[in-house]
Amino acid sequence: MRAPAPPYRGEGPPALWHVSEDPTISRFAPHFVPTALTDEPLVWAVDTRHLPLYWFPRDCPRCTFWAGSRTTDADLRTFLGEQRDLRVHVVEDGWLDHVGEARLYLYRLPVESFSEDREVAGYWVSRATVDPLELVEIDDLVGLHSAAGIVLRATPNLWPLWDEVVGSTLEFSGIRLRNALGRPQPREP
Repeated sequence: MRAPAPPYRGEGPPALWHVSEDPTISRFAPHFVPTALTDEPLVWAVDTRHLPLYWFPRDCPRCTFWAGSRTTDADLRTFLGEQRDLRVHVVEDGWLDHVGEARLYLYRLPVESFSEDREVAGYWVSRATVDPLELVEIDDLVGLHSAAGIVLRATPNLWPLWDEVVGSTLEFSGIRLRNALGRPQPREP
């Protein structure tokens, strides 16, 4: 399993969440997710520590990274300015306004039927239908990142950075990368 992300300012107590742009969900039923590593219908949740990975509009591609126990000093210096507890979230320039304008709804879910995903820290699955316990509305996602001490950056194209991060010793998460701009073509000499 990948190392979990470091804590963030104002993290709050442990809980499980589903993030949506839809404020009207009353029940979560197991369903098939095409991008999952399993074809089993499940209800997916993210824990509080990893909730900031979803402080974005649903379709927004993003590259997120942080240091883990195996992260080298060289990678720490290159990507995180030698700050071992720093988290960085990067979107493409064209998505930054969407992030600033988004309104999200966080559904707190009961933990009883969930178990932690074996592949990725912070993800939880349930085989049972669950009803949310609480609905929290959030906006000003740029300000939320800042208040949490999470660096939010923009870049013209995610792929060059993503390739560097994946090739490094960092821990990382890439979400909705299929919605990123195309990979830049190498320049002719």
